[in-house]
Amino acid sequence: MSIFGILFSLGARAQKSFYIYAPSDARKVILRVYADGVGGEPISTVKMKKINDPTYASDGDPGICEWTGRVKIPVVDRFYTFEVTTKDGISHGETPGIDAKAVGINGKRAFFPNNSKMSPKGWNNDRQLPLVSPADLVIYEMHHRDFSIDESSGLKYKGKFLALTEQKALDYLKDLGINAVHILPSFDFASIDESSDAPQYNWGYDPLNYNVPEGSYSTDAADPYSRIVEFKKMVMALHQAGIRVILDVVYNHTFDINGSNFQRMIPDYYYRKNADGTYSNGSGCGNETASEKTLMRKFILESVLYWAKEYHIDGFRFDLMGVHDIETMNLVRLNLHNLNPSIFIYGEGWSAGSCAYPTEKLAMKANIRQMAEGMPAGSLAYGSGIAAFSDDMRDALRGPFNDDTKGAFLAGLPGMEESLKFGIAGAIYHPQIDMSKVNYSEKPWAEQPVQQISYVSCHDDMCLVDRLKASIPGITTEELIRLDLLAQTAVFTSQGVPFILSGEEMLRDKKGVHNSYNSPDEINHLDWNNLKRYPQVFAYYKNLIAMRKNHRAFRLAEAELVRQHLEFFPASDCLVAFRLKELEGLDEWNDIIVILNGNKEEREVEIPDGKYTIVCCDGIIDEKGIDIVEGNRVVVDAQSALIIHQ
Repeated sequence: MSIFGILFSLGARAQKSFYIYAPSDARKVILRVYADGVGGEPISTVKMKKINDPTYASDGDPGICEWTGRVKIPVVDRFYTFEVTTKDGISHGETPGIDAKAVGINGKRAFFPNNSKMSPKGWNNDRQLPLVSPADLVIYEMHHRDFSIDESSGLKYKGKFLALTEQKALDYLKDLGINAVHILPSFDFASIDESSDAPQYNWGYDPLNYNVPEGSYSTDAADPYSRIVEFKKMVMALHQAGIRVILDVVYNHTFDINGSNFQRMIPDYYYRKNADGTYSNGSGCGNETASEKTLMRKFILESVLYWAKEYHIDGFRFDLMGVHDIETMNLVRLNLHNLNPSIFIYGEGWSAGSCAYPTEKLAMKANIRQMAEGMPAGSLAYGSGIAAFSDDMRDALRGPFNDDTKGAFLAGLPGMEESLKFGIAGAIYHPQIDMSKVNYSEKPWAEQPVQQISYVSCHDDMCLVDRLKASIPGITTEELIRLDLLAQTAVFTSQGVPFILSGEEMLRDKKGVHNSYNSPDEINHLDWNNLKRYPQVFAYYKNLIAMRKNHRAFRLAEAELVRQHLEFFPASDCLVAFRLKELEGLDEWNDIIVILNGNKEEREVEIPDGKYTIVCCDGIIDEKGIDIVEGNRVVVDAQSALIIHQ
């Protein structure tokens, strides 16, 4: 059992001994117990004592040892803090510690819960959903406020965890066809004042208490049980609807340094520093954590296991995964695999700046192959359990991340055809892809196609609609819709794991705001009225998702099968065509041809001679067949996809 934080699994009478790690040379370590989450004087104050010799000094930091304190009054349903005063007499203030599992309002004090109150009725029967392969996933990235806050949503619990327990929300997600929701950070974060009812917005990439659900998404942030129970109700409702829950985790940085619980417990231990003693800033947020250090690595490993065990989380998305070291990520993957092989892990294979750690040891996209080592035999169908977002595919479609006004394939600009092909293959080696022409990658970075997250937009940067408007001046609504559907057709017919931003299926926009992390609801909300304005968009997304789920040819999952069955036709400017061939025993469609035309004019394409059923044409998908075409040539409408099969 971990000695981090409190021994939650012990009986109530034993829950009087607290254990933490603090500097071995600290002048004093104080434990305070309070009746309430804020205000008031402590009802018990305990001076903690060292109970062993310094350890973890090999990390190059001052010795760290275990400290303990015993409280002689009942602690269940009460709050507590720690305060560490270093040898030079400096204290960074009271803190709930780094391992709090429940907190009071705004996360200032930890809470010692009664375990019997921490779960809703039926929770013991809830389980993570089984998964044959990540290729079967359809990931829907969402923010709690975005999804439900607008009146047009018709949802009762606006901006709350419980919105995803409402039948209308569940029916909507099931109708769309997604089977996994990636929820933006839902742990306790620092930027929202939970005591205020005033409208507030933040994505939540400013961690405070990593192992506690965010209070502003609960119906009563002052009640420590509310956020926990309501989060579990959300997970349980989604599971009952056949939808997995993927948690966005942000271990790479904290909201700040001096106010962080890490810094208040062991100053400067948990962060990387440059050679000149300044804090490294690979996160772009003023600091970066040191995952390679023993206690930071231990914290990350125990935290993800806690979410998986206590909250039945089905997957984890690692923010700025490229800040973390490869060894830590491999241990995360192995530990979760041993718990449940269905748990899927993916992340951003980059950092936001230079890290004070060797690049070759970081979990960058280019190093994803190193994250396939040491897995149990037969586990590679899971792509080693770690995948990375494909910025190669994303920017091949929409244009470079550093210039919102510049387009690419969707804007009718040639040069990105090989990059798009690389994304369609799932970032693996394929003999028909010229890697010298791929935008960001000099060589294939995925061992298996399910190590690639295929996408064209996410919460970061502009959403797809806004990016199309910014990169194609004067674009009409009709053209906007055509290109929106074309982009997602590329994503969902690729061999990677498909991922869409919530609201893209209803032609969402964010008024052109590039980085809406703290923009108001008026910018970030979903306008559900768009479902009536653009019904053809939702219908296309729904049918596209269904087609992928119904046909294994689009999700072969294994690199050798992809190389065996995926054949590219000669590419031309802003046109990529490929064939999924010889599919007997794999798919009821024997041969499938997909043609993606980013040009503003129709194009004629030569294909193997035969008789084909058209299932996707000019913004319509119908698996039963739209029409029949015969011969060795087909015409593809401008800015659209054509899918035919034999």
